[in-house]
Amino acid sequence: MSDLVVRYPWLFIILFIGMTLGFATQLPNLEIDPEVKNQLPEDMPARQFMRDIEARFGGNEMVMVVVTADDVLQPDVLKRVNQLSDQLQTLEQVQKVFGLFTLVDIRGEDGNMLVETAVEELPSSKAERDALAERLKGNDMVYGNVVARDFRATSLIAMLSGDAGDLDTIEGVRAIVDATPGPGEVVIGGMPEVRASVSTDIRDDMATFMPVGLSIVLIFLYVCFRQLRGVILPFSVVVMSTIVAMGLIPIFGWKVQMVTVILPVILLAVANDYGIHLMAKYQEENVPGKDRDKKRLAKVVLSDLGPPVIAAGITTMVGLLCLTSHIVVPARQMGILAAIGVLYALLGSLCFIPAVLAVLPVPEPLTTLADPHKKASLERFLHRVSGWVVRWPKAIVAITAVVTLVSASGIALLKVDTNPVNYYEAGAPVAQTADLINTHFGGSTEMGVMVEGDIQDPEMLARIDAMDRHLAALPEVGYTQSIAQIVRQMNMVVMNGGEEARVLPESRAAVAQYFLLYSMGGDPEDFERLVDFDYEHALLTARINSTGTAEIERVVMAAESWLADNPFPGPVTLAGFGPLFVELVEAVVTGQMLSLGLSILLVLVLVAFTFRSVPAGIYAVLPLLMAIPLLFGLMGFMAIELNIVTAMLSSIMIGVGVDYTIHFLWRYREERRAGHDYDKAIFQTLTTTGRGIVFNALSVVTGFSVLLISNFLPVKFFGFLVVVSISACLIGALVLLPALVLVLKPRFLEP
Repeated sequence: MSDLVVRYPWLFIILFIGMTLGFATQLPNLEIDPEVKNQLPEDMPARQFMRDIEARFGGNEMVMVVVTADDVLQPDVLKRVNQLSDQLQTLEQVQKVFGLFTLVDIRGEDGNMLVETAVEELPSSKAERDALAERLKGNDMVYGNVVARDFRATSLIAMLSGDAGDLDTIEGVRAIVDATPGPGEVVIGGMPEVRASVSTDIRDDMATFMPVGLSIVLIFLYVCFRQLRGVILPFSVVVMSTIVAMGLIPIFGWKVQMVTVILPVILLAVANDYGIHLMAKYQEENVPGKDRDKKRLAKVVLSDLGPPVIAAGITTMVGLLCLTSHIVVPARQMGILAAIGVLYALLGSLCFIPAVLAVLPVPEPLTTLADPHKKASLERFLHRVSGWVVRWPKAIVAITAVVTLVSASGIALLKVDTNPVNYYEAGAPVAQTADLINTHFGGSTEMGVMVEGDIQDPEMLARIDAMDRHLAALPEVGYTQSIAQIVRQMNMVVMNGGEEARVLPESRAAVAQYFLLYSMGGDPEDFERLVDFDYEHALLTARINSTGTAEIERVVMAAESWLADNPFPGPVTLAGFGPLFVELVEAVVTGQMLSLGLSILLVLVLVAFTFRSVPAGIYAVLPLLMAIPLLFGLMGFMAIELNIVTAMLSSIMIGVGVDYTIHFLWRYREERRAGHDYDKAIFQTLTTTGRGIVFNALSVVTGFSVLLISNFLPVKFFGFLVVVSISACLIGALVLLPALVLVLKPRFLEP
């Protein structure tokens, strides 16, 4: 291979540049998908159940326009709310608007059932305002649903059509709000608004990460190598591999999701690792006293470092491909794309970089390498590290074991979260709006329970009502709505009684009569989101007043437990974003465990195959086994949730971190075969290959640090945790692994 690259360098240079340009033509076709449910496979139960309910009761997507004021029942505030309601109805994406001027009030008068809108006319005096407030308090369809219980906020719920685009819809709603001035503050909420914010912020992140990340990589490479080729060649491989990975997204028919924004950063940080090792070796060989012919140098670098670089690249790809064990769709896609990007970077490092080195003239040697009396600070530091390892190997192993055990205690505190609202900090507009909705309108996350049967049967209504009351009593549930509530209201007004008459009728005929009476004064479509036209399916809705996945999970589990103890005679479907988030939690945890175990096993096998020794695989993963409890324990202690983004960290850490142990073990074995004793072999390995290992790790840490400026909390935390985990892997490779080798003296490393 080295002979071929050196003999035909221009062939490889033109080949890699041409392929990269071909993939670059696909970049304009990138599309963004912020939809949460698309993170799960099409055949997942949560998605199927949502489709079943949508087919029966229409889409459950909604935009909430919330107006806050000291008193929203003041005439001028209500006038603005009414204007907003009328204007929202004109949007082509909106099917129906629920609010004070569209939802009904069922009242009784002289034994008759009257159906009017909740607010018929604007109050003109304090007495009329107080009377309106009392009437709204008795209306379950309105009170706590579209008007706050303290009357300091009111909402307009715009139900969207199935083909409504998030950005177009939100832009239309904002235009209406801007064109309808008046008293009160107006904010926009709902999942379409969250997704629109996520979509915009994904674009901002990608536009920021690339220039900032590339600048950081350029500066880092120059600090490491102090030579132009040491900067340009690894940097070129990074750019080429990133273009290839991103160009594959539209080719595969995929879209960019929040997880995907870290793909370029992964390649910025990881793709130059192999080039870094090659350039470090090139500078090590380019010293006085050795043959400094350009083709010989390129060939020596490729021949000496080819096997460990290939092994490191394969293990990194395997670690990334283990993400395909995730059930979460973007995690699987990210693993495939990143692995292909790393493969391209590996091939570029083995072919493109040596080909260019074989063409360029040989530069002057670095003085810090050519003159042993002018050692750089890194070489001096590695010299000291080798002294510590040789002097106290057993103490290092013992201290590492204690730190690992202490760190592992934090794993019990680890939490899982999948709600996209929590992608943002508490002060972000998206989070503030969600908190406002949770406080005044029962919650921004819904759970729906669809039951099938004779809905006019009093026994069926009693079951629906019992479940409604059970869910409403949960502290995490802020508002519930069901057809049973409406029937109880109709019974009260027909009986012309008080609260004692707000009960379900005892006969099916009475229930049917109530619906008939309602149709005479109202519109039967008023109940279209509660019961279907044939009265064979009913939908009970519960709003969860928290964005925390743990609270959402408690509500879902309470509903499932109640259904298990009180089964309906017919089929029951539990769906909505609440159950979706819970199923996503299970997917994240399961995917984390599978990818972690699989990546450790496969990396161990690959290293064992490379060294022709099973113990070699065990020694290679030992530093990683130290870093894993440190990582998850730190997440527990710092209250950093395990989510779709951070769940990918362990596989990436193992795939990248094992590179350092492979390079150490390979060079140490070579030093032992050269006849050096244990201490000398450690010293030689740490002060030569150790330099490339440090550059490699610092490259990863520096590259991932760009994530700290992300708009998303999970991405920021991911960047921070990469710094911690890769630093732990670096310490494990330079300190723990050499100490273990000195204490145990494994046979596979002996001459």
